[in-house]
Amino acid sequence: MVLKQSPRLRILVVDDETLIRWSLVETLSDAGFDVITATDAQSALQVVASAPAPFDVVLLDFRLPDSSDLTLLSQLRRMSPATRIILMTAYGTPEVIQGALDLGAYRVISKPFDMSALSPLVMQAHASRF
Repeated sequence: MVLKQSPRLRILVVDDETLIRWSLVETLSDAGFDVITATDAQSALQVVASAPAPFDVVLLDFRLPDSSDLTLLSQLRRMSPATRIILMTAYGTPEVIQGALDLGAYRVISKPFDMSALSPLVMQAHASRF
């Protein structure tokens, strides 16, 4: 009997800070996820638009060089409604958090966060789709 291996989850990491992006990619890749990166809003939109299939989860930085509000979150939700988006921010005011959740973010996490909690959170986000 041959067991069919389940497909690896596809994760998009959007963050302009090189060290944070690298840490996220290393952590998620080591956990067995396929990880693609984008450094700003424009490249994130291009990656999502050209992807052969929707991403399972997006880890999205709130403040990017070309985006400092919830517009990118809203655009990504419209482009890929089934994708779970986790917003990462060091600027998590109650208004930003509530706005992100109202726009359909799965969760808002505050920077800095514990990298060991990231893989379980991604799995929870993915499982919440069903």
